[in-house]
Amino acid sequence: MKSFASSGLLGSLKTTLSEKGLQTPTEIQARTIPALLDGRSVVGISETGSGKTFAYALPTLHRLKSLEDAGDPVTVEGYPRALVLVPSRELGEQVARVFKIFTHGTRLRVRSVLGGAAMDVAKKNVAGAFEILVATPGRLLQFVERGLVNLSDIRTLVFDEADQMLDQGFLPDLLKVVEECPSRRQMALFTATAPDPVRHLALKYFGGAEIIESAGSRKTVATLQTRNRGIKDGKRFPVLEKILAEKNEGGTLLFVNTREQCDKLAAELKAAGHECAIYRGEMDKNERRANLKAFREGTLKLLVATDLGARGLDVEHVERVINYHLPQEMENYLHRAGRTARAGREGTVINFVTERDRPLMNALESGAPPSATRRPTPRAGANAKAGGKSRPKPRR
Repeated sequence: MKSFASSGLLGSLKTTLSEKGLQTPTEIQARTIPALLDGRSVVGISETGSGKTFAYALPTLHRLKSLEDAGDPVTVEGYPRALVLVPSRELGEQVARVFKIFTHGTRLRVRSVLGGAAMDVAKKNVAGAFEILVATPGRLLQFVERGLVNLSDIRTLVFDEADQMLDQGFLPDLLKVVEECPSRRQMALFTATAPDPVRHLALKYFGGAEIIESAGSRKTVATLQTRNRGIKDGKRFPVLEKILAEKNEGGTLLFVNTREQCDKLAAELKAAGHECAIYRGEMDKNERRANLKAFREGTLKLLVATDLGARGLDVEHVERVINYHLPQEMENYLHRAGRTARAGREGTVINFVTERDRPLMNALESGAPPSATRRPTPRAGANAKAGGKSRPKPRR
């Protein structure tokens, strides 16, 4: 598939793509859309910013609209035909927005059932008949158990950001959702990185699925410029102030590893006269959404975030990512770097590098796979026998 115009997509979808100035598919889109249009299940692995949402949204819309055109529309309340599972409310809202780009031309209906939303609001959202449901696993199962949503007519089931869902322990809920869906459904799993748990999930539950991995899936995109700044004696903030003084038209995402670091850095920035906000776990969800909204709309230019903000979020104007504290694992690095230079745009990632970051930097320079920097999980009791303590996971 060399262009959207030459694809097998419905005319209404091609018209909307043309109106949006979208003509040439990315690699992951060119390789997965024909397979999904052909009815096959796929596992799509591609770098962040490569257009994975369009890769499954377009064939899903095509399939559902084709059923309607053939005289088989959705008429029963709460019986969707396509389900997209996401790890977070923010990503779910983003995915729903992508689908809604095409609803004017197709007249298909998109609804969402997302954690963090008030139950009364969510219940009203799924009232009536609709074709597409975007959901977080836990909240969806609540609706299924209460009889508000029925998954027996699902034709396409999508797992988006699968690596993040597994990282957050969603697997039991995911399997329950799969059991609620018909056995003869098309499945699609999309992820930017594919650690062993994701590959095992694909092999076990996506039997016969075609695994499609883009050439850049283990790398940053070509339009991304990387700058490394050496940090000595832990003196990061003076280096940061010099960088923030540089001309920068778009937004800046500033990453740290823990919630404590996030709050501390935001306080330092505000004290120095830099307007900023935070985006992390264990904060008021309405405040977090408001901060993201202000950053997305450009009224706020600087957002300090943990890795909660590193996955899935698509903010068009992010021009610069700064790793104030580098992560230990390359997978997290690739997700952070993928917040800029998206969809062919240019961007910059600036890394604050200390001596203990050398393993990660060596792996990046050598082009090693993401798993190269992942530390093995210690056996139960291993640390106790050695007289040490297990290191807690950073609180995001």
